[in-house]
Amino acid sequence: MTILVTGATGHVGRHVVQQLIQRGARVRALARNPDTAQLPAGIDLVQGDLLDVDALREGFQGVTTLFLLNAVAADEFTQALVALNVAREVGIRRVVYLSVIHSDRYVNVPHFAAKFGVERMIEQMGFSATVLRPAYFMDNEWTVKDVILGHGVYPMPIGGKGLAMIDARDIGEIAAIELLARDQAPEDQPLTRLNLVGPDTLTGEDAARTWSEVLGRHIAYGGDQTPAFEQNLRQFMPAWMAYDMRQMAERFLSDGMVPEAGDVQRLAQLLGRPLRSYRDFVAGIASAA
Repeated sequence: MTILVTGATGHVGRHVVQQLIQRGARVRALARNPDTAQLPAGIDLVQGDLLDVDALREGFQGVTTLFLLNAVAADEFTQALVALNVAREVGIRRVVYLSVIHSDRYVNVPHFAAKFGVERMIEQMGFSATVLRPAYFMDNEWTVKDVILGHGVYPMPIGGKGLAMIDARDIGEIAAIELLARDQAPEDQPLTRLNLVGPDTLTGEDAARTWSEVLGRHIAYGGDQTPAFEQNLRQFMPAWMAYDMRQMAERFLSDGMVPEAGDVQRLAQLLGRPLRSYRDFVAGIASAA
């Protein structure tokens, strides 16, 4: 039995691959450039991307379970639909899809709406699937550490409702567990959805306070200014993506990313250990700085 991982060279995908390898799975990975993929030895690498139909048809042959992860992109929805159609065409029935929490509620946020559309396709086409819905990644804090350390400001406009931030390492491990459960099941199982959350739901003030305690100096919360957030993002990403991120931030302010009852306990039981905490993650960034 072979599990194919898309997005394998990205931050989450690398953790998924590593966790599968540690558990003795046979892994195939789709990569645009296998020569620079830097994935563990023993993986079957297939060159291509999610819009390369010929590469998908070849790479999906003999695959029993698909991990579908595609990054935020202007054609994200098309990428996912092409991949799922080809998977169905070659006989793949079992899928684990990385969506996002509240994909059905953040309907005005382009990449959330795209992921919810993919969820609907998975359900209506009858795949035996687990839909993983992660909240905000703790790992995003690496992108703002220089602002925090250099200017004493936590700049992400995450508001006062709270985000249940999760460590990408936990996402990768949960994904591997679900992939193996699907792959090894004697028959197809019903579709399930899992909210992937961290153990704490943090406001902007909470995040700044955590940084202050870890660093031993005051870190201020930069506030809820989403227009300025968009303008800052435009310095290093396309305008459409910066606008998408602003829409997401505005839903942070109005809705938050709050777990449902039992989410944290369910994930801890699945992992057999507590979820990684935001404080420990921040301490890791601080010690590496």
